[in-house]
Amino acid sequence: MRIALVQLAVKEKSFDYNREHGLELVRKAACDHDLIVLPEVWTTGYSLGAITKIAETIDGPTITALQEIARDNSCSILAGSIALLHDEKIYNTSVAINKAGEVVNLYDKVHLFGMFNEEKFFAPGDNFNVFDLDGITCGSTICYDLRFPELFRHLAIAGAKIIFCPAEWPSARGDIWHLLCQARAAENHLYVLAVNCAGEFHGAPFYGHSMVVDPMGKILVEGTDQEEILSMDIDMEMVDKVRGRLNALDDVRKELIQ
Repeated sequence: MRIALVQLAVKEKSFDYNREHGLELVRKAACDHDLIVLPEVWTTGYSLGAITKIAETIDGPTITALQEIARDNSCSILAGSIALLHDEKIYNTSVAINKAGEVVNLYDKVHLFGMFNEEKFFAPGDNFNVFDLDGITCGSTICYDLRFPELFRHLAIAGAKIIFCPAEWPSARGDIWHLLCQARAAENHLYVLAVNCAGEFHGAPFYGHSMVVDPMGKILVEGTDQEEILSMDIDMEMVDKVRGRLNALDDVRKELIQ
């Protein structure tokens, strides 16, 4: 499976630019990749003051355009996350689109980041389910979720072989980004596709360094701190091979994660 990680340089208060530029990069990658992954809130960035005016619905222009790209190129898309309005609330939502252009999963960010007062702008999600993306069992998380291993363990026990983590992770905590991405992959024997953004927010740079981490915790590809599209071929059979040698998931005391 050939994967593209779109490490977009997100601009503050530039919704139209971010959306069109992000779609341009997705179109560029779609022709020769099986799966494309975008970063967190890539259309809005953390310019959340006007979120009630620019939040989209599932049939809005961004998801509709991504569905068309997926369908035209037979390419799955994990649409990072966008500010999505549903059930009369605004959520930080990751949207999974299959190769037929169908939306197969919505994941609303579960753990809201108190330091940035996300709870003032987003409602917390409660969908912890795995989903099928073109024959592969996957799970979604978003950014701050990396600090909560129980979510990753829940998804792994439910059968996930890939867990996505779109993010807007700052350079100030870059060392933790590496540590957590590798730990979440190694402890659950699965691939972590962690896609960060580039650019900055209020003068503080985002870390970039999007990465694919394999089921042994090895970083297979890693970006810089600049905008770029990263490509990587992964072998999905490796998940079963690793779990066949030493599968800690079989020995989990499930009562500890209820």
